[in-house]
Order: sequence, then structure tokens, then C-alpha cells
Amino acid sequence: MTQPIVLGESEINQLLPKVDIRSVLERTFRSLADGNAVQPPQTLSLFPRDAGDFITYLGVLADEKVFGAKLSPYIPGDGRALVTAWTLLMSMETGRPVLLCDSKKLTTERTAATSIIAADVLARDDASVLAVIGCGPVGMAHLRYAESIRNWTEVRVASPDVFTKDDVPSSTASGVVIAKSIDANEAIKGADVVLLCTSSGTPVIDAAGLTQAAVVTSISTNVANAHEVDPAALQSFDVYCDYRATTPASAGDMKLATAAGTWSPEALFGDLPELLAGRAKAPTRERPAFFRSIGLGLEDVAAAVALLSAARA
Repeated sequence: MTQPIVLGESEINQLLPKVDIRSVLERTFRSLADGNAVQPPQTLSLFPRDAGDFITYLGVLADEKVFGAKLSPYIPGDGRALVTAWTLLMSMETGRPVLLCDSKKLTTERTAATSIIAADVLARDDASVLAVIGCGPVGMAHLRYAESIRNWTEVRVASPDVFTKDDVPSSTASGVVIAKSIDANEAIKGADVVLLCTSSGTPVIDAAGLTQAAVVTSISTNVANAHEVDPAALQSFDVYCDYRATTPASAGDMKLATAAGTWSPEALFGDLPELLAGRAKAPTRERPAFFRSIGLGLEDVAAAVALLSAARA
């Protein structure tokens, strides 16, 4: 019996430069739009006695004849919480596992790539000012993916610790100087695209400071009901998400806004499969467009498939 390939962090770091995560994800979302993939809802399971939790991300890719699951636990510690992630990939033909891999780096990459796919589709062609809020690994991945989607004339990175981080570049690959700030609300003024890349469970920007035609992307964390914008602001956005069938029931801002009666999932302009298939409503440009991502199991499965191909090669 063929044993599954097991890949740890060091092996994944070696393989990632050989993998085009964005292209893999675009094909996956198109497969979802065409009915050739299945995305079940993610599930949150709590450990007893407030000892932590884990999120299960599931997905089925019929084109690749695989299905899989990523398990992402959150384990509180005395100092800093421990967050890990592992993905198991299995064959739809044999029912046997084909890959087990550490998904922490993959999660960072697929999260950033998903945001940038949405930003690329939603932003105006002449968008020139980019703001990245958050300067951790996820923020830097967003910056790297975003550099090539427009001809930026201004790039800003804002975070409370941006001046103490050694890995925040001083300029983009194309030579645009990166303006650093500890004030997120200052950084978003006049920005055409705002990428929120934090682990915050409370708003990190004042949505009133966004320009009328801005595009804002926002991600999720393990924090309960995590949200990077005020849920009440959703009613003043053109709202999009990664997958309309599952995201509104999991995204903290959407859940809170729905419970408060200020927004409804029926108000969604579209999701990523619909955007890539050309079936979503276009942004009005009369108010900001907001793209909410929770991270999908299909993204993890697709990234693992690409990694598996690179490992076999």
C-alpha cells in the first residue's frame, strides 16, 4: 500500500516557490461556480473547560478527484496562544490518504491570494493607492500578492508595531516607496484598495474614513466573532464574500449585523465563484465595496493539491 506523503514546514517552504497559489485558487472557485466542487460549512469545536477550540475546514474537488480537511486548533497559553493547522488530502477513487501537510504557511498564502483575487476583480482599473493594515506574515503576504495587480503610485502599511518589524520592506518590487504608519485610519484616507490583515476581534478602522469607491478586504481569525470593521457598517457597503452559502453564518461581522437587523445575507452583491464567472453584481462605486473572507476548506484542499503535485515532481 502506498503511504501518504507527509510534508512539514521546511519541505513546504522549499516547494512553495514552485506553486502558483493564486492560479490554483482561481481554478478552484471556477470549479465551484460550475458545480465541480463542494464546499461544506466550516465547524467550530470547543475543547472542554475553556481549553481552546479547533476549526474544521472541508472541501471536495471533483476535477482533481480528491477531498480533504484542514484542522486548525487554537490553544491558549500562559503567554501567547498556540495556533497550528494540518491538512489531510484523500483520494475520491481509493478512499486512501495521499497527503498530510503542515498548513500554517499554506493558510497564510491562500488567505492572501484569495483577498487579492477579489481585490483585482473589484477594484477600478485606475486604482493607484494601496493600504495594507497589519504587518505580520499575513499582511506581508497580502502586500506581496497585491504588488502586481495595479500600477500603484502610493503604498502604505499601517500597524502599531510597523516600525519595530524588520521584515516590512521599504519599497515594493517595482520601486514604490512604502509609507509606514501606526495609524490605520490615517493610512486608509484616499486609498483605492484597503487590505485588512489583522487577527483583531474588534474593528481596526473607522469605515467612515473610506473613499466612496474604495475596495476593502477583510479576513477571519479564531477569535470568537472576529471582525475588522464595525458590523453596523455593512449596511453602507456593497458586500461580497468568498462563498455565500457558508460565509454569512461564520463571519463575525455578518453574524452580528444580521442579529442586530442592520444587514442581511440577501443583500450580498456576490461571492468569489460568481465574481469569477461574471455572475455577480458589479460595485456601484457610490459606496465602498467590502469583501469578507472566512477561509474555505476548498482553498486548503486546492493548495494541498498544488503542493502534492510539486512534491511528486
